[in-house]
Amino acid sequence: MSRYLFIIFFWLLAMVPPAAQAELTIEIVGGASQQIPIAIVPFSRPGQTDALTPVIAADLQRSGLFRTLETRGVASQPHDLAEVKYPDWTALQAQALVIGKIEPLAGGKLKVSFRLLDVLKQTPLAGLEYEITPAQMRGTAHKIADVIYEKLTGERGVFATRISYVTKSKGNRFVLQVADSDGVNPQTVLSSKEPIISPTWSPDGTKLAYVSFEKKKPIIYVQSLTSGQRSVLANYKGNNSAPAWSPDGNRLAIVLTYGANSQIYLINADGTGLKQLSRSRGIDTEPVWSPDGKWIYFTSDRGGSPQVYKMSTLGGEAQRVTFEGSYNVSPYLSPDGKLLTYVRRESGKFRITQQDLTNGQVQILSDTAQDESPSYAPNGRQILYATNMGGKGVLSVVSSDGRTKQRLSEAGGDVREPSWGPWVN
Repeated sequence: MSRYLFIIFFWLLAMVPPAAQAELTIEIVGGASQQIPIAIVPFSRPGQTDALTPVIAADLQRSGLFRTLETRGVASQPHDLAEVKYPDWTALQAQALVIGKIEPLAGGKLKVSFRLLDVLKQTPLAGLEYEITPAQMRGTAHKIADVIYEKLTGERGVFATRISYVTKSKGNRFVLQVADSDGVNPQTVLSSKEPIISPTWSPDGTKLAYVSFEKKKPIIYVQSLTSGQRSVLANYKGNNSAPAWSPDGNRLAIVLTYGANSQIYLINADGTGLKQLSRSRGIDTEPVWSPDGKWIYFTSDRGGSPQVYKMSTLGGEAQRVTFEGSYNVSPYLSPDGKLLTYVRRESGKFRITQQDLTNGQVQILSDTAQDESPSYAPNGRQILYATNMGGKGVLSVVSSDGRTKQRLSEAGGDVREPSWGPWVN
């Protein structure tokens, strides 16, 4: 691939068919071989519909690790510990039971309380109370699902995290959006008639860096998600692209054609201290930091075909990382730094691939053919990416073992450029 085409390939990922601005819908297309059977009794809320239980159940089902049981046929419908009759839930073959209630408080607030119980041992596992406003109901449901997930799997859940992505609506309107991890509650960060690409989250989850073409050239911006205020990070001569935050949030790796081919630079988060990192005759692009902040992984055609390399953030020689296949791009590191995901082209198909950096083992995770832009969930158990299904762009999620898959799509529209946000305490 020529240098010119190599650059254009990444730009064209943003030039997709029209998409409508709406919530994403989820289709689960696979699951783990063994799932924990869990019963969730609808939370009591006198005179009003329970809005928590459906969200909690959907979260756990999306993980692929849980099988939610139908509870309406059980005679007892407990909401307090004293009301629980364990034989009823043993007969249902539930291993875990969730009960709870929603109670009104002064000033229009609500108290949400829940308990997670081990049916086999007949003991409580967790119990929390939240004082919330009605607008915080969905977020609270995600938090409860995270507690359940962590208690039953031993790993922190990611249901209360957020994702970002770009849609393209009719009339050439690009929209950068942030939504809950299940695609619900989308919020517009930026709307433009020109392409928006490469959104990436700051480590504290309060900002997005992205590339906008609104000035008829690619410029990197940083925008606050709390105030909406944004600033130009890089607007140098030529192209400014591919921002990636350092783990401490103090610097970003970016790609510039400033005076040469596409090369990787480091820059402070306030736009000062520009420093060139990579120096090659090829095209170096798509940088991503290792979790310890010591390495930059990136795509380069310096060896003839695009492959993943790494180099120290202090500079020095680049080391090739991927060797299987003749075309490997778009690297992304797992939160623990042990796994590398990227897009591999094989037999004309672009698929999400994962490489174990400890032993070199490579596994193709996706079964689609036009995949791009992979990013790990904060717990490293899932990978979010964009693909094409039935002629339109959709987001997909695959577990890091390849067993669980789901798709997030908009009715009649396209979605691209996904990025999974961090945990926010």
